Amino acid sequence: MKVFIDSNIPMYVAGAPHPHRAPARRFLQRVQTGEIDGCTSTEVLQEILYRYSALRRLDLARDVYNLFVEICPVVYDVTLADTDRARDLLIEIEGVSARDAVHAAVALNRDVQSIASFDSKFDRIRGVRRLDLG
Repeated sequence: MKVFIDSNIPMYVAGAPHPHRAPARRFLQRVQTGEIDGCTSTEVLQEILYRYSALRRLDLARDVYNLFVEICPVVYDVTLADTDRARDLLIEIEGVSARDAVHAAVALNRDVQSIASFDSKFDRIRGVRRLDLG
């Protein structure tokens, strides 16, 4: 099963103690062993860099980015077709963020039907199923 991985998964693993940390770690271990076929996008990688640079933690920006790409080497580019579909999702679905719409569009445009995320707003998007990592 191919699963699109949202930025909050590696960031919970790298972050301070939190209830989502252990399930995120278990999930990424399953990706690393090949039990789960993980993928992500350049937008997710940008989010990791953006968040840690905003915190002035460039060491974490580098380390989380590098480890995540090592664990999840399938990284899709974000294309015009993806942003077109994200635009449509934003118009159709109330309360979905632009970032989540882009992630969902990348997944949908590549026939990836599952998303690993702790963000419940993905539950509003038809065609993708958010995995329960708890």
